[in-house]
Amino acid sequence: MIEIYLFINPIGEKCYGLERKILELIDKHDLKIQLRLIPLMNLHTITDFMERKGLSKQDIAARNALSKNIYSACLDVKAAQLQGKKKGRDFLLRLQEEVAINQLPYSPELSRSLFKEVGGDMETFCEDRSSEFILDAFVSDQQIAREMDITQHPSAVIYNCVSDDDSGVRIEGCDSIQHVIDSFGTKESTLEFFKKLKAIEQPKKNSDPKHLSLLI
Repeated sequence: MIEIYLFINPIGEKCYGLERKILELIDKHDLKIQLRLIPLMNLHTITDFMERKGLSKQDIAARNALSKNIYSACLDVKAAQLQGKKKGRDFLLRLQEEVAINQLPYSPELSRSLFKEVGGDMETFCEDRSSEFILDAFVSDQQIAREMDITQHPSAVIYNCVSDDDSGVRIEGCDSIQHVIDSFGTKESTLEFFKKLKAIEQPKKNSDPKHLSLLI
């Protein structure tokens, strides 16, 4: 089994396209692939997202508004995920589609409308969304990201769970992740990819953050 931890922006366009690509891979692959979608938010991701949107890093009002929206969307996704992986995934994709692709402004009302659209239990969603459990789950996700040395989205950590040494690869940047996913055409090519990784040395912390990193 292949396990993919994908760290995403819940209202990001690049993450939306990448998620759809991975889901297409899962549907057609002859290996079992488990995808875990993890909302990520930190100072670096906010600054990077502002630059992508053409906003000045010195615009404090824009930074605060964007931070508030992404944080709120992260909690929306965590609450949706409590009703099952598929429900959480469907909600995330619809939220990204409306905000990132169709350019609708994010709002809690939009989130509730979209969650209802994908067939979620609205009463439970609202209760979970305001609970301490969801806040703790979000904090736990950010801790996982720090432990895996993830600093930007989209980023992925991919584990080959059938390997005895439980090795994995960390990839940061949409193009790099896309390149790796494209190499997972068959079971044989996927296993060959992980076999080749064992020859890659652990990179130094000051090396290019977009290359592949072997995690042992």
